[in-house]
Amino acid sequence: MSQILTDEVGQAFQLKDSDSQEVTGKECLFANINTVNSIATFLSTSLGPTGMDKILISKDDIVTVTNDGATILNEMEMTNNPISQLVLQLSQSQDEEIGDGTTSIVILASSILNQAKKLIEKGMHPIKITEGFNLALNLAIEHLDRISEEVTDMSTYLLKAAKTSLGSKIVSLGDISGLCVDAALAVADLPRKDLDLELINIQSKPGKSISDTVLIKGIVLKKEFSHPQMGKEFKNAKIALLSCPFEPPRLKNKNSLLIHSAEEYKKVEKYEKSKFLEMIAALKNSKADLVMCQWGFDDEANSLLMQNSLPAVRWVGGHDLGHMAAHIGGSIISRFEDLKEEHLGLANVREESLGTDSSKIIIVESPSKDKSVTILIRGSTEYIIEEAKRSIRDALCAIRNLIRNNRIVYGGGSCELSMSLHLKKAAKEYVPEEEEAIVAFANSLLEIPILLAKNSGHEPISYVEKLTTLHSSETDYSLGVDCLETGERSMKKMGIFEALESKTRQIKMAIDLANVILKISDVILI
Repeated sequence: MSQILTDEVGQAFQLKDSDSQEVTGKECLFANINTVNSIATFLSTSLGPTGMDKILISKDDIVTVTNDGATILNEMEMTNNPISQLVLQLSQSQDEEIGDGTTSIVILASSILNQAKKLIEKGMHPIKITEGFNLALNLAIEHLDRISEEVTDMSTYLLKAAKTSLGSKIVSLGDISGLCVDAALAVADLPRKDLDLELINIQSKPGKSISDTVLIKGIVLKKEFSHPQMGKEFKNAKIALLSCPFEPPRLKNKNSLLIHSAEEYKKVEKYEKSKFLEMIAALKNSKADLVMCQWGFDDEANSLLMQNSLPAVRWVGGHDLGHMAAHIGGSIISRFEDLKEEHLGLANVREESLGTDSSKIIIVESPSKDKSVTILIRGSTEYIIEEAKRSIRDALCAIRNLIRNNRIVYGGGSCELSMSLHLKKAAKEYVPEEEEAIVAFANSLLEIPILLAKNSGHEPISYVEKLTTLHSSETDYSLGVDCLETGERSMKKMGIFEALESKTRQIKMAIDLANVILKISDVILI
């Protein structure tokens, strides 16, 4: 039995009996593999377009309905297990960089570890297994590059990429894929092959259905003008963006003002009004037509703005103010005395109603070029809206991946089947230990098409065997699982594919996770 002890400065170290060291390490390794298997089993029913949703209920009774792997892992309580933490960190990294594919990574890593477990039971050392897996990874990536295809008609394939990503999501009920493509193309820098997702704002408003989601070429503020008698629409308005409060200056330390008479009160009132008039004069001198203020202001300031024909919007968030500055070419000013005409932005501004008098938005559009767009999501409940936000972001990430690298591989498990066959043939050229590890990795790749077939109602083993036979006898690399039972097995004809960059990263991250876990022999609490 191993013992955990501490030295004179409190640092932990471990003593093991030499006879039991190998057994303890193997038991720990198998326990870690079982942890990953448990997570993968939980996620497996959510894989593919016919995957099922999960209902997650937090400690605060907040309900989340989703089939997004990254969201499920993030909401689950996994802080007590270090292996679970590794899986969670991997999912967060994948979600930030690529956007989709977390479920596939965890399932593939679990399958790789199960194959490694069989090799360990045969007596192969974990380090030799990881070396073989790295070799298999290089062969698999080379094969992926070989079977990938270059996209020529970008707009058509961007639409197909969005549809593939949204196929298993709740927003597939509405025509959202075209909306995502339009949003991406409006702000994408195609010559540089870059898409900044920060330029695509996602706003939401409960009510109506998902199909009523709209794309607005500009910025949407869930606000209204500060005074009901202010105008509702302005063309080519010069906009002042203020991060300073529209109120008289106050001392920053704690203070109190004692007023002893009516004359003193009138002096204070006169002083405050003079300061308001100075602020309005600064706005007028800069030739501003409209004011966007990060802070609120009282009724007196609001009335003075109205009297001086300066429509204003108050309590504009700092994030929205920053987006607006980039969109309309303005600068955010923190002091009224610094405001000049060159700091103003130019935009078309209008206030719109969302069906009821109390539900209004303000739309800010740049008259020159679309520098920022907004997707306004509608939905019957907050649960649907939140899932729609996650789904739309995944679709935008899929579009971004294709813009960055215009090579694709086909989905439905077709590329996994093709890689598996190729690796089994290539493994014969290597020494026995390497061959076994490569074949083990090839077998693990079959888990993806097997689960896709299972979740679609097919008999998974026989279905995948038939597909494997077809891949062996034909040169069509796009044959995959017909999840929607259309009668067509060619993913190329169905338009189901993934960006090569996304698929490559999925396999690399699955191998990395498996290799990290295979090198862990003990877990020590310190």
